[in-house]
Amino acid sequence: MADDLTPSQEPRVSKGDWRAELAHVGEQRGFYEEIGAEHTGLFVRGEGAGAKTLIVTFENLDHVFEGADDRMPWGYDFVTSRGWSMLGMMAHGWTWYRDEHVFDFFDRLQAEGFFEQFDNVVFYGASMGGYAASVFCAAAPGSTAILLSPQATLSRDVAPWETRYRKAWARSYSGRYAYGPDQVENANRVHLFYDPREPLDAMHAALFRGHNITKYYCRFMGHRIASLWMRMGVLKQVVMGCVDGTMNRQMFYKLMRARLLTVRYQQEMLRRLQKLDRPWLIANYTRAVLNTRRGPKFRRALAKAEAQLTAQKRGK
Repeated sequence: MADDLTPSQEPRVSKGDWRAELAHVGEQRGFYEEIGAEHTGLFVRGEGAGAKTLIVTFENLDHVFEGADDRMPWGYDFVTSRGWSMLGMMAHGWTWYRDEHVFDFFDRLQAEGFFEQFDNVVFYGASMGGYAASVFCAAAPGSTAILLSPQATLSRDVAPWETRYRKAWARSYSGRYAYGPDQVENANRVHLFYDPREPLDAMHAALFRGHNITKYYCRFMGHRIASLWMRMGVLKQVVMGCVDGTMNRQMFYKLMRARLLTVRYQQEMLRRLQKLDRPWLIANYTRAVLNTRRGPKFRRALAKAEAQLTAQKRGK
């Protein structure tokens, strides 16, 4: 069975038709709003007891359009199938949601008591979306934040070492909803997932401190953690654990055992070992992988490592 967090491959439609469909869904089940020229929000009210749980997601609109599940925001099927309510925030580009219109939108929702109608409010995002989830959760004190490889800020004064997102540098990272580590202070729980071996992600994660923050090490998973979790088949379990309050480090690391048999993780591990130039470790690891499946890349790496080990022995 396909993971319902995985985008389906449907025929493309025009962006105008897609927005019309989103507007129709919003009219029938909640609301749809164009938020300035660069952002869009779709709210869908859940059903039954689950309707009291609200999941707020942040994503990049163009990425969603290229591979959307039913052309809805990220996780739409996953969220609505559980009866939860959803507010899907979408961006037209690499905006980092740094837009006064978005700030006004969340200020208005807070002033109108929108978040107060829910018993459980959860903000979710990865990378750019993780940054957005960290800052906008401040609009709903007592909420939960699920942050995957988030940035604390792209301010050149605070994070001059962040060199990956030049297109977003010109935007302002001061004022309202600006600095993630400050904005999460009033959240009930913050679940922060990152790879400590990714230097820039680790530096951002280090800026998040507080009694309400739990950090989970995702070693050798890189920046794109969510897509790897999809392949592992654990993304739903991680999200659900954070939503219902059962997620902890013990549960998380037990779920992560599935990584050992995931091809992308195995390839990333091999790449890291090759970078370290440790032929003995490479030989042992590639043998372990080849005992479970075929892998030409791993067989070549094993042959090279064995040749290096033989040469080292002869040199002694």
